[in-house]
Amino acid sequence: MDLQSRKILFVQEFLSLQNKEIVKSLEDLLRFEKNEMFDEKVKPMSFEQFNEEIDLSMEDSNNGRIIKASELKAKYSK
Repeated sequence: MDLQSRKILFVQEFLSLQNKEIVKSLEDLLRFEKNEMFDEKVKPMSFEQFNEEIDLSMEDSNNGRIIKASELKAKYSK
């Protein structure tokens, strides 16, 4: 069974629930799992990496490899 079919079946089953505790448990589980996935994807930058990014940004600025915010706004507002 593909993911889309599984989700549809899950939603149908969820909609038929009458127990508030089960609904709350599923809500809590979903919230927890989403937070866990987010935490896995978002890792804090090391101090060394942060400094490297600043150095690269300064180098780009000094060498004219920048785009003004106004230019970006104009480009993407179209």
